[in-house]
Amino acid sequence: MQSIGIYKLHPTAQDPSLQTENSACVDVYAYLKNKTIVTYDRYNSKSTSTTDENTVGIRIGPRERILIPTGLIFDIPEHYSLRMHPRSGLSIKKGLILANCEGIIDSDYVEELMIPVVNTSDISYEISHGERIAQMELVRKEHFLYLHLTERPQQKTDRSGGFGSTGV
Repeated sequence: MQSIGIYKLHPTAQDPSLQTENSACVDVYAYLKNKTIVTYDRYNSKSTSTTDENTVGIRIGPRERILIPTGLIFDIPEHYSLRMHPRSGLSIKKGLILANCEGIIDSDYVEELMIPVVNTSDISYEISHGERIAQMELVRKEHFLYLHLTERPQQKTDRSGGFGSTGV
């Protein structure tokens, strides 16, 4: 089993946690106290705001993007990366997804983990301090070589094309 180091920027920042014994990923939590929050509106205008010790939540408006702090820095082993995924419940019920679809945190990144979230709905949503906002997995990096081919690859199956070519 591979280990990963966690440094808490704040003693009350929550460790990532498994929700069930067979969960594929661990949940990551928002840490919103005494933070600078960066937001981009639907017109790509950037704004910043500062929270304080009494902050219980931050609002994300329709089509806005926000960097949600976690209060954690990870010491990721060489040859690994962390992959961030949206939480399915937030995605389907609230329209909150990761702004970059899948976040990739390289082993040489040693700053606070920030979760880029976009609100795809037409309704504002309040992200609560301590709310589970994303899922994270540790992935081993595989190196590969490019082999320059002199001939186009041959068809391997009976499919033709992509983007729905294998049926519904």
